[in-house]
Amino acid sequence: MGYREEYEKWLKEFADDQATVAELKGIADDEKEIEDRFYTELSFGTAGMRGVLGAGTNRMNLYNVTRATKGFADYINAGDPSYKERGVVIAYDSRRMSPEFAKASALVLAHEGIHAFLFDELRPVPVLSYAVRHLHAIAGIVITASHNPPQYNGYKVYWEDGAQMPPEYADQVLKCIRANRYQDAVQMDEKEALESGLLKIIGHKEVDDDYIAQEKTLSVQPELMKKAGKELKIVYTPIHGSGNKPVRRILKEIGIENVYVVKEQELPDPNFSTVKVPNPEDPAAFTLAMKLADEVGADCIFGTDPDCDRVGIAVKDDEGKYYLMTGNQIGSTLLYYILKSREALGTIPANGAVVKSVVSTELARKIAESFGLVCFDTLTGFKWIANKIQQFQDNGDHTFIFGFEESYGFLSSTFVRDKDGVNASLLIAEAAAWAKMQGKTLYDILQEIYKTYGYYVEKVVSVTLPGKDGLAKMQEIMKNLRANPPKELAGVKVRAVRDYLAGTRTDSEGKVGTVDLPKSDVLYFELEDDAWVCIRPSGTEPKIKLYVNTNAKDAKSSQDENAALVDACKALLA
Repeated sequence: MGYREEYEKWLKEFADDQATVAELKGIADDEKEIEDRFYTELSFGTAGMRGVLGAGTNRMNLYNVTRATKGFADYINAGDPSYKERGVVIAYDSRRMSPEFAKASALVLAHEGIHAFLFDELRPVPVLSYAVRHLHAIAGIVITASHNPPQYNGYKVYWEDGAQMPPEYADQVLKCIRANRYQDAVQMDEKEALESGLLKIIGHKEVDDDYIAQEKTLSVQPELMKKAGKELKIVYTPIHGSGNKPVRRILKEIGIENVYVVKEQELPDPNFSTVKVPNPEDPAAFTLAMKLADEVGADCIFGTDPDCDRVGIAVKDDEGKYYLMTGNQIGSTLLYYILKSREALGTIPANGAVVKSVVSTELARKIAESFGLVCFDTLTGFKWIANKIQQFQDNGDHTFIFGFEESYGFLSSTFVRDKDGVNASLLIAEAAAWAKMQGKTLYDILQEIYKTYGYYVEKVVSVTLPGKDGLAKMQEIMKNLRANPPKELAGVKVRAVRDYLAGTRTDSEGKVGTVDLPKSDVLYFELEDDAWVCIRPSGTEPKIKLYVNTNAKDAKSSQDENAALVDACKALLA
């Protein structure tokens, strides 16, 4: 069926839904918009679904959410009979339609005989991850689109380990979803669901208090915080999201007395009206926080995205200007702080391990190895780091110390299995306090790291290719790069090409080896001077991501080579 037929079908099938019909009739003369909304179904993968809100098969709306939940319910009901009783925990953030999508999901599950545990108000992703394990649920759902613009929302699914579902599970869920029509997704009456016990509303006593108690155990130097916590000044912004309450609570409970919250961004706001994009990677998201920091003389600024799994930091540099640290710099600084502190305390385990994504900085490996730890790489996506944590626990061969992705996700616990903005906020505050007690800032600590291990420069470039044609172009680019990989980039010889889809590593002499990671559409170019370039289509957005990493003895040399490599790679993707 073509996109025009799908459009006409929706007008008929949902004729009783006046709002949907009115929206669709409003685009009757816009063929391109109709095509974009109906040329495909919203994709469902390991990160669930994510898309622009609106009517259509390729949009986030109540019909796609309830149909996905019906498919997920079928998958659960096809498993062990105990799965129904164990149930599904559901959380949501501050986005448009998040509460409505969450409640509808709970009522569809209830209709299918599956217990649903719905949070009483918005909660961060890490709280959901913790709750799945804490309540011994079989699965979890989070309604969020993370740091995307306000017109987006999403639907993420978790399994019993508290991590996002691996590909083989997600593929089975997708089959179940596609076996259902929209009409097959039926919501139980809310009153009936509550009275029957199939729907339970959960609050602080059931989950949050235990979560915060566990988070406090992640303090590396609790004694230090009793003193430094009184002196440190922090400006924090939840950027209108779900981090406001748990982040402020953890900072207070570890002893940080001077926390200044950006009032204009404190409360939930689905329009994210003070920013263009609610993304702590974006310097503009910190404009109001920087103003407040100047007023109060803050030592550190940090902000969390709407679902509070990512954290960004701004600190003053040598010239007194605010410097926004990258995800790689934050991860490396936190790792350095943890290991320096644990070395002084004598608590580094002999089998300690650090885990990072393959597109994250190699500086982390240098730091980890200098303290006697092993550093493991995973594919992009925190579920792979979570999978590594589980492997460590199952095999008993390593003790997990820290994991991170360059995309501003950090974790030092094993009781949460996704990136944790509350955990990261605690560590950032501690690291800033530790630096302050030495008369330094986090920027100073970062410079110390560079002087010790080399100047690492990392650049991430996104090339957006929207619409139906964009997806085809993305596939064509990756196909061409595999058929004709570059021999050199910006004058630097390519030492080897790792193709994670084929599972191969081919060196410059043509010798083929293997890479020990699951298959993924990723190309990684090792360069002769230990620089590297990685090209990866996004799994959630219509874009190709380009990762360029260089290192040298001085900052300028590393920066110059990085800029040249970025230009060379952009030419490859043109």
